Amino acid sequence: MLTRELLSQVHRLEIKTRRLVNEIFSGQYGSVFRGLGMEFAEVREYVPGDDVRSIDWNVTARMGHPYIKKFVAEREMTVVLMVDGSASLRFGTAVRWKSELAAEVAAVLGFSAIRNNDKVGLCLFSDRIEKFVRPQKGRTHTLRLIRDILEFSPPKRATRLDDALRYLNQVVKRKAVVFLLSDFYSYDEKLLAVTNRRHDLIALHILDPREESLPDAGLLQIADAESGARRLIDTSDAGVRRTFQVQALARRKNLESVFTRLGIDSIPLRTDRSFVQPLMGFFQRRVKRFR
Repeated sequence: MLTRELLSQVHRLEIKTRRLVNEIFSGQYGSVFRGLGMEFAEVREYVPGDDVRSIDWNVTARMGHPYIKKFVAEREMTVVLMVDGSASLRFGTAVRWKSELAAEVAAVLGFSAIRNNDKVGLCLFSDRIEKFVRPQKGRTHTLRLIRDILEFSPPKRATRLDDALRYLNQVVKRKAVVFLLSDFYSYDEKLLAVTNRRHDLIALHILDPREESLPDAGLLQIADAESGARRLIDTSDAGVRRTFQVQALARRKNLESVFTRLGIDSIPLRTDRSFVQPLMGFFQRRVKRFR
């Protein structure tokens, strides 16, 4: 049942993201994502220099001289928001939780898509598929997706990104733009590669500053959000803090190298910083690449 608080939260998020969509992202979104397929437009007479592979042999036989098929880029795209709903996203030590950042970014991307008259769908996952909403158009539909993200509370802790990618590849048959919002504590390189070949996969890596550095706060009990395992550490020890930071940096660099090697565009997003500049930088790089 929808609560008044949840409806108010969805409404506030729509208002908050509207300016970004209208003034910043919508124009660049349309430039970057022009449609990933081709659709038939018409046939016309063959002229020297045309690609012979485009000849329509049925029309050619009927008319007595060569005709070719003309195709145009599809104006309509399918966008899928893949959102990690596992327990590790229910964490934040700065402005917001990682899950709140994921919901806000998903709202901006979703509203940018519908402004461009594209279809938007949702795949919400933890260690299983929690919810899949098939892509549709319209503001009401997108508001429903944002509501689904905001109200979700993981019944289980773990993440199974590999299962989520397998599911996506099975149910979304046509090439889509897939925005994958996760902290990537688990992933399968092979399935990331397969998904990127089938779709336009964009990884949005969500981080909190305390996942990369520890404060000097004495004895702290830390807990793994997904396994529940607990450990007592002495953060007053500079060596402990340095080891934690080195390991965290190595993990992030390894993930970045995976994305680079697989040709997957990635956008790092942090809970203690605005997401506007990282997203704008992504759009600008893509516009330059496709010119």
